[in-house]
Amino acid sequence: MTTRPILITGGAGFIGSNLADRLAGEGREVIVLDALSRPGVETNLAWLQARHGKRIRPLIADVRDGAVLDEAVRDADAVFHLAAQVAVTTSLAEPGADFEINLRGTLNVLEAVRRRSAPVPVIFASTNKVYGDLADVELELADEAYRPVDPDLRARGVDERRPLDFHTPYGCSKGAADQYVLDYARSYGVPACVLRMSCIYGPRQMGTEDQGWVAHFLIRALEGTPLTIYGDGRQVRDILHVADAVEAYVQALARIEAVSGRAFNLGGGPQNAVSLRQVVAHIESLIARRAQLVYGPWRAGDQRYYVSDIAAARAALGLAAPRPWRDGVAHLAEWLQGEAAARASAERPRVGALS
Repeated sequence: MTTRPILITGGAGFIGSNLADRLAGEGREVIVLDALSRPGVETNLAWLQARHGKRIRPLIADVRDGAVLDEAVRDADAVFHLAAQVAVTTSLAEPGADFEINLRGTLNVLEAVRRRSAPVPVIFASTNKVYGDLADVELELADEAYRPVDPDLRARGVDERRPLDFHTPYGCSKGAADQYVLDYARSYGVPACVLRMSCIYGPRQMGTEDQGWVAHFLIRALEGTPLTIYGDGRQVRDILHVADAVEAYVQALARIEAVSGRAFNLGGGPQNAVSLRQVVAHIESLIARRAQLVYGPWRAGDQRYYVSDIAAARAALGLAAPRPWRDGVAHLAEWLQGEAAARASAERPRVGALS
């Protein structure tokens, strides 16, 4: 095994910290590059350092800083590029910043790798938003969920042959970055692979209304505070537990010679396709009380239906069937409850302490 570290941009984030934990647990040294701009991610970094000590090398920096990336990539054996502006709503409010982080930041990573005498692998975290809003897909309602009228699409999901159709500044910045990564494999021989992710959920996720909706719904329901559903709640996603996503990233690196230059859809697949209302109903069964729901208007670029066809990813990366969504959501609920209890215990005054 090489002694050079692996670089994870956005390594203190939700997926990044889970990936860093997996790699460090296998004995790898990991450079965790993160701007720590998302509230709460500093606790993920502290958790990684507590678990793995010197195997975690924090680098508090921004992917917009090309000089820092040059230095970090110079030491690295491979790069997982996960750092991003992740919210459609933020991209609409601040398209310039979205562009700089998602597209300029990705170009900085690719250029840092290209300038090496021997380019190292780059695994890029893309998104299903590269396929647009799928407005051309004819849908019907069944069991509180939209589904395609086409039985083949309903059985398999959206595959990688689907034409790209970028919507919103976020879709444009991530979609353009996706294509840059694939072209650097083609034009410059950078060993690179793209994973177009659907809804990933699990421990260490700081879910908000804008991103990480499964965790956000659970957090709100556990707190007993209202949660907002934008649209009618019948929109469908294929949700994937973060452990399964991490396995895909690890296998993409292990098989980079075979998968370089390819993009794969990564999600829970048809067996984990659920509507927002169905997830809420499951959460209510887990916490044994009703959630407080508020409905808002549809948001720009929101797909009424998106489910990944994961056949290509499973075949090329050797992936097992993903974790069933009900088990995964229950696991996340347990983790969130454990974290809340730990915080409450830490904040509770000690007996005999001075006030």
